[in-house]
Amino acid sequence: MTTKKLAARKTAAPLHPNATAHALAVPPSERRLRLGEGLAYAPAPETTPVKIDATYGLFLDGAFTKPGKTFATLNPATERELARVTAATAKDVDRAVQAARRALPAWSALPGAERGKYLFRIARLIQEHARELAVLETMDGGKTIKESRDIDLPLVAAHFFYYAGWADKLPYAFPGRTPHPVGVCGQIIPWNFPLLMAAWKLAPALAAGNTVVLKPAETTPLTALHLARILQQAELPPGVVNIVTGAGETGAALVNHSGVDKIAFTGSTDVGKRIAATLAGTGKKLTLELGGKAANIVFDDAPLDQAVEGIIAGIYFNQGHVCCAGSRLLVQENIHDEIVRRLRDRIATLRVGDPLDKNTDIGAINSRPQLEKIRELVASGQAEGAQLHQPAGRLPQTGYWFAPSFFTGVTASHRIAREEIFGPVLSILTFRTPEEALERANHTPYGLSAGVWTDKGSKIFKLAAKLRAGVIWANTYNKFDPTSPFGGYKESGFGREGGLHGLLPYVTLR
Repeated sequence: MTTKKLAARKTAAPLHPNATAHALAVPPSERRLRLGEGLAYAPAPETTPVKIDATYGLFLDGAFTKPGKTFATLNPATERELARVTAATAKDVDRAVQAARRALPAWSALPGAERGKYLFRIARLIQEHARELAVLETMDGGKTIKESRDIDLPLVAAHFFYYAGWADKLPYAFPGRTPHPVGVCGQIIPWNFPLLMAAWKLAPALAAGNTVVLKPAETTPLTALHLARILQQAELPPGVVNIVTGAGETGAALVNHSGVDKIAFTGSTDVGKRIAATLAGTGKKLTLELGGKAANIVFDDAPLDQAVEGIIAGIYFNQGHVCCAGSRLLVQENIHDEIVRRLRDRIATLRVGDPLDKNTDIGAINSRPQLEKIRELVASGQAEGAQLHQPAGRLPQTGYWFAPSFFTGVTASHRIAREEIFGPVLSILTFRTPEEALERANHTPYGLSAGVWTDKGSKIFKLAAKLRAGVIWANTYNKFDPTSPFGGYKESGFGREGGLHGLLPYVTLR
């Protein structure tokens, strides 16, 4: 489409009259990072109506409770309040665990094929409500609508479909062993992929015959609560899934509850360490999916056009709010300048602004504290002598925003090369030989993921065998599938989610 035609396009139709007013995210004058000589994109706002309640209770024993003491959940693109959500107390958590405990005997005794029917039903209902769930995920979390709509929601449904198929095949999953459910599972999920992380945890747990108490992140609770309505529509037996909302105190109450048999946590490494210390010696099962500082390695024989797109996907997808983000770019020395030039040109085309605009490439940072953390680490990189590169233009004045950025002149001793930024910020380092690339890639306390770009298959396999990372992508990045296990080494946690491996944490084998 030519610039003339773009300018002639009419503004998209207004929101459906039944849609919440909060869906009007960023004022038109502030909808995108204006790029010096770039094309001007006509707004293309998402118009799917989403009904958001003023207040939400907890989901216990198959029904919503009356709201108690509440906290606000905000739209990070506008800083407007979306709803007020109940902060669960230790007493509320106890009620949730007791409900899950009561539901366990009947649910675990149900034939696997019958449990599978519920999971299939949930998956189909998620597909039916996918558009509104995507809008809600974008409004509550800040990620772009095209990511919520085209990546998150299809994967959410796919995980339920996948584990529905395993529910009646558990005896064949572990030859020679008899699997039994663990019991009541406490699951604590993060704010970067709220609904997807719920699916990652709920689907295998339910397929294996467990009951669950789920705690979503305090900044992104809404899609989990709307998922509860889908569970009601699917007529899931009361108490099989319970949802408690709140901050760290709610999560701590769940971790410490004596009626919980297993904890699954996805989040920061620091919190994961505290949970591991708390559960040591208790006999509770534990899986942790924690932080990362992944190396994305580009050799001089790589297809550079594809590599640059892979670098973009590796660090700027979901505003960099990705634990497996390729935040350390290791570039072979002789192509460093060419990669930097291409990256500088490419990030100048990324559109930053209203997450509900279908043209937007990078949405809002999830919260003010996360934005302040990103700013603090970026300032440390500049103070230590690295060179910051950002596209020209200005960001919206309202909301939480950070421009896509990368650093050159980074050494292994820089904080930005060692600490997880969890934002759209890339650190570029160089290497000369495959051996040096391997040494630099593994020189981190993390071990969640890595990427390798080269046209030599032998080089890919040689490095992949020696990289200490749970997931390694070759000539691509950030590709996920429910049949493929995901998890890390070292301070990135232990246990796997997805695939056959994702069933193992939810069964005991006899």
